[in-house]
Amino acid sequence: MIDLKVNPFYLKEEDIKWVEETLEEMDLNEKIGQLFCPVGVTDNKEELKGFLSKVKPGGMMYRPGKGEEIRRIHKVLQDNSKIPLLISANLEAGGNGIAVDGTYFGKQMQVAATADDNMAYKLGLVAGREGRAAGCNWAFAPIVDIDMNFRNPITNVRTYGSDSERVLTMARQCIKGMNEAGVAVSIKHFPGDGVDERDQHLLSSVNSLSVEEWNKTYGMVYKELIEAGAQTVMAGHILLPSYSKKLNPNLKDEEIMPATLSEELLNGLLRKELGFNGLIVTDATPMIGFNVAERREIAVPKSIACGCDMFLFNKNVEEDFNFMLKGIENGILTLERVDEAVTRILATKAALGLHKQKEENALILDEKELSVLKCEEHEIWAKECADKSVTLVKDTQNLLPITPEKYKRIRLYVLGDSEDGGFKEGEKVSDKVKQKLENEGFVVDIFDNKKLDFREIFEGGIEELKAKYDLALYVANIETASNQTTVRVDWIHLMAANAPWFVKDIPTMFISMANPYHLLDVPMIKTFINAYSSSEYIVEAVIEKITGKSEFKGINPVDPFCNTWGTRF
Repeated sequence: MIDLKVNPFYLKEEDIKWVEETLEEMDLNEKIGQLFCPVGVTDNKEELKGFLSKVKPGGMMYRPGKGEEIRRIHKVLQDNSKIPLLISANLEAGGNGIAVDGTYFGKQMQVAATADDNMAYKLGLVAGREGRAAGCNWAFAPIVDIDMNFRNPITNVRTYGSDSERVLTMARQCIKGMNEAGVAVSIKHFPGDGVDERDQHLLSSVNSLSVEEWNKTYGMVYKELIEAGAQTVMAGHILLPSYSKKLNPNLKDEEIMPATLSEELLNGLLRKELGFNGLIVTDATPMIGFNVAERREIAVPKSIACGCDMFLFNKNVEEDFNFMLKGIENGILTLERVDEAVTRILATKAALGLHKQKEENALILDEKELSVLKCEEHEIWAKECADKSVTLVKDTQNLLPITPEKYKRIRLYVLGDSEDGGFKEGEKVSDKVKQKLENEGFVVDIFDNKKLDFREIFEGGIEELKAKYDLALYVANIETASNQTTVRVDWIHLMAANAPWFVKDIPTMFISMANPYHLLDVPMIKTFINAYSSSEYIVEAVIEKITGKSEFKGINPVDPFCNTWGTRF
């Protein structure tokens, strides 16, 4: 039974009336359409109108584009939808989650490194304001996973770190900022990523914590945020065997399902144990972690039958729509369960005031509101966050600060810094680092990974390098992204040509603009800095700090030494 008057809906009688009357007026196809939140693939107005008239989805999500264009698309969507849409975006690191010309405030771990709760609030406010200006009303954020396993390739800097209390505190403030901007949140990825070292995009991953361990960590975070009013929860393609078997002792190991297909985890744990009354959305269903758990024809309706209210993305939307209808025909999904899911979807919209905004033609803000994208206030906050977050992990060789008088000639090695990988939102940094160092008076020579100097590799000795360079600087921008198996350093395979074999003879420094765990692969480097994000603000802050113009203020939100012998020396 759904209570629309309490957390997280808090609807008034007039709002409840809209929900009930809207549901009553819908036929089965319209109800099924509400269950879907497809990803947008076209900006053509007529194609969009045709899609909306056919599917009548409950929500939509577009990948980031120019703010002006994204707003235009969102306006077409809302203007041509009888029932207002939930317009979503991954607003994890700022307005750049929907508008490429928005503010890249910083990854969540960067925010955590400031040890300043107010920075998390500002992240939420910036992301919410800019997302709302572009037409969004629903954020798939914040991430409340706990980065327990440093080998996990997808949580990493997207999280607030490895301490559950810090995750809770930061997430609570981020939610506050987003809600103040008029954007609903979806805390993710229930029942919690960050324990497994594998990516749920590539398989159904496993949260292997015991019931007691989960309750003290992930459970505590979810319970507190649910009680604080988090509007929606995103379920991951993640198994939690301990709780599945506790809630259903007759369940065989091979029958345990990821949360998106688990009645035990959705209805038993999330609804009953944690008391969540709001909307549950699946994580993206094209992910392999969803598709390998069950035949898609079964999995599509089963996800709703087991407790999810909304189905995120599709392989083929028409096929998935038919799978949902067929699931009703064959008894996998009941009409009562469909009505319950649609009621939660409509109630979420009503709680955001979307039905009233539609009447007032205010679902999409005026185009002039796009001026908030990367506005002066947001940039000031982002620079403040960068200044407070850059973390000196170690400098056991007393290298810092560096000056042109002592280290004039720098060999710059860039690792990663590519656009390969799933939906990265970071920025390339190599040219920016080079330019800023040169502006400080250094002479910088970038090691060319694509045009190798074979004479240097096979014949060059240490004296030759020492005659050319005073300092070796490694800048790693190996970003966390979907569909990767690792975020480790992968040296050039030919003789590990770009590896720091000379570290005992030439002063060497390592700066990571992304993954904070690279000391696992470079324990021999004595000066190591974590920056967590690749924004322009971070690059500026890093250069200021290594040249002594600004002090290091960041704290470690995780163990950068990877609990590995030799990394601290």
